[in-house]
Amino acid sequence: MNWRMPRYLSASAIALLTLFASGVSHAACQVEWPHWQRFAERWVQADGRVLESSMEKNHSTSEGQSYALFFALVANDQARFDKIWSWSRENLAGNDLQNILPAWLWGQGKDGNWQVQDANSASDADLWFAYALLEAARLWQKPEYETDARHLLAQIKQHEVAELPGLGAVLLPGTVGFVHPDHLWRLNPSYMPIPLLRRLAQFEPQGPWQAIAESTAQLIAHAGPRGFAADWVGYRGVSASNGLFVSDPFKGDIGSYDAIRVYLWAGITASADPLAQPILDSLGGMASATASTGVPPEKVQVAQGTTEGHGPFGFSAALIPYFQARSQPWLAELQHKRAVGGLELALKGVQTQSLPPIYYDYMLSLFGLGWAEKRYLFEVDGRVKLFWESACSATQH
Repeated sequence: MNWRMPRYLSASAIALLTLFASGVSHAACQVEWPHWQRFAERWVQADGRVLESSMEKNHSTSEGQSYALFFALVANDQARFDKIWSWSRENLAGNDLQNILPAWLWGQGKDGNWQVQDANSASDADLWFAYALLEAARLWQKPEYETDARHLLAQIKQHEVAELPGLGAVLLPGTVGFVHPDHLWRLNPSYMPIPLLRRLAQFEPQGPWQAIAESTAQLIAHAGPRGFAADWVGYRGVSASNGLFVSDPFKGDIGSYDAIRVYLWAGITASADPLAQPILDSLGGMASATASTGVPPEKVQVAQGTTEGHGPFGFSAALIPYFQARSQPWLAELQHKRAVGGLELALKGVQTQSLPPIYYDYMLSLFGLGWAEKRYLFEVDGRVKLFWESACSATQH
């Protein structure tokens, strides 16, 4: 509707109308995402710290902080986004991103002090931090977030990226503890979502991100011969130009609470991505195992393809995009029903399984159900497309 403000209105009336118009525009951009709002009200402190984790009750992790940062972006929750990032930057990295990667574990120690409990980094969280910051800078026109992302990426490249013989550039799980004697490296396939690597490659074309995406696809394809992903994988260099994937010497070839994210990331990767279909083709074992019982297994012996137990409802949520991407909508529908039911019971305080903590189930549910509700999707270049963009574009750009 086009209309003109009459010239004879008083200054106070003009101010009132301006305030009313801005209020209408602001209201049009209010995003209702009940699952995120319930999570944030329950587990995100006013200062931005994400409470609870898969660790001890009084501990917070960089993983939880980084996931919550992404979900705040998906929800157009700018105030919480800023609080979550400010807390993370200050408490996990000492406000010194040019020199320090975020510590992965913070909380109350045995001495009673609240501080970093393990200064080692977690590279998956670092990727999610950098990604969310880049996208927030783009979508909300906040260049300071891009500056922080640049500092993070410089530290990741310096401390968490390695060149492995015969495999190329990979993302090590952290700064310390994953390079072993006799040319052995430990890798985690769930730490390297392809959409994030695509966005980083678009942002830094000369960086290692494209090569890491390619090596990730190789890792998934060759480390799970029966169509399953492992939580951890070893890589043994056998010469200056060659190496072999081996069973992880510390955790074995189990696929469980880490590996479930590999299927999730495969499902949310843009279908037009050249790696999307090859990765899905490498992960067919989970589809067969879930189809046989209707419930995803909690654990898989990756080498043998044998399964054990029933995964919690978060596993079902994580597999919704995976089944949709594999053109198996009935399996996706079954997992959707189980995930929604399990989440509602958990929010009411009904504990259906002893493990894992509700934190991890809820995180997986926000990813899987949020995608199923079309609240976000990843484009081929890794940029995220959010459901609120069209409604809010007039007031935020």
